[in-house]
Amino acid sequence: CFLSLQKREISNFDYLMYLNTLAGRSYNDYMQYPVFPWVLADYHSETLNLTDPHTFRDLSKPMGAQTVERKQKFIQRFNEVEKNLSAQCHYCTHYSSAIIVASYLVRMEPFTQTFCSLQGGSFDVADRMFHSVKSTWESASRDNMSDVRELTPEFFYLPEFLTNANHFELGCMQDGTVLGDVQLPPWADGDPHKFIFLHRQALESDYVSAHLHRWIDLIFGHKQHGSAAVEAVNTYHPYFYGDKIDLNNIKDPLIKGTILGFISNFGQIPKQV
Repeated sequence: CFLSLQKREISNFDYLMYLNTLAGRSYNDYMQYPVFPWVLADYHSETLNLTDPHTFRDLSKPMGAQTVERKQKFIQRFNEVEKNLSAQCHYCTHYSSAIIVASYLVRMEPFTQTFCSLQGGSFDVADRMFHSVKSTWESASRDNMSDVRELTPEFFYLPEFLTNANHFELGCMQDGTVLGDVQLPPWADGDPHKFIFLHRQALESDYVSAHLHRWIDLIFGHKQHGSAAVEAVNTYHPYFYGDKIDLNNIKDPLIKGTILGFISNFGQIPKQV
């Protein structure tokens, strides 16, 4: 399959779906939903230049290391873990979880009901809802130390998730903005179909094709855990590594329940492939 990718016999999208399947990710499990990368860093230009390397996200680095300042803060966190904490890691949140998936796709059923169920029966505070591609990128790549989320496959083929066709009352933000359709980058001209078309073009671009293997190393490969992950600023709370924990050897039901709840609510690292 990798040789087919090198020869351009399959698309980057298909290859990522293949890897997700090998790693145990599935559309049928929100806790292990297929994970896709942010590939762009330009959500402000009027036109999208796919020949300019600055248009793209640095695929060799996790979301927590997209800026030098942010990277240093996470390294500092790793190095200054207090002795009473049981886990030394860069990130205590995950790049893919049930709530992240449901929040992205909240404007479509059955994700609407799933999101509300995870939120205790109602929508979240409007300012925390997914409402803008640009602001979500800025949060996950720069501004929010508890946000390192990646994307779902729908960002590359499904324009419907970006529109509030069901007219859900998603609330009103503090600045008075009523939540409806997702705000798109200027280069999409307010058209979800154009956004998906250009976003898919970006995924299949020469730049991403030449660098995608670096992101794959972080998520599915040798930089997923261990010393290579530490060097890459890519370590997560031990509970996220579900296949590394032998629950059968944990006799305390409280501890076992805590670990299972942690994995269910906050995400799970894919199986290494």
